[in-house]
Amino acid sequence: MNYYKIGTIVNTHGLKGELKILSVTDFPELRYKKGNQVYIADKDSKIPVTIKTVKLQKNMYLVTFKNLEDINLVEKYKGLDLMISEDDQQELNQDEYYYRDIVGLTVETEDGQTIGTIKEILSPGANDVWVVNRKGQDDLLLPVIDDVIKTVDLAEHKVIVELMEGL
Repeated sequence: MNYYKIGTIVNTHGLKGELKILSVTDFPELRYKKGNQVYIADKDSKIPVTIKTVKLQKNMYLVTFKNLEDINLVEKYKGLDLMISEDDQQELNQDEYYYRDIVGLTVETEDGQTIGTIKEILSPGANDVWVVNRKGQDDLLLPVIDDVIKTVDLAEHKVIVELMEGL
């Protein structure tokens, strides 16, 4: 089974096993719900845990897990990732993609010129920005807007773009 990262445990909070989670999911309200099962990625294993409590505080989720309501039980998880199983993924609408589907795609212009490969996705604000690794040049930052991104073809493993002046 495949697992996908939804956050990182960055620290403990208090003495009752509460953990600070830096979320990296587009669906935090679905992922961090009381009763949901998630997995702590510990080296080569995935430890199933069930969310007991959750609250949002300063862009961090404070979460406790059932049967782990003590700082001494959870301190060892600091720095580890929280995952969900492939079966727990949210269905996406047409023209929506998971980050893992986009990273690694080849970027081409409409006339077939290869620009590079998407190496990272940034989320600075109104829209995502795809970071394109170009050979012998600085990275290209592509805003994910309809004027720039013309086609995403996962089957062909490529993205067709129209480079606007200034890019």
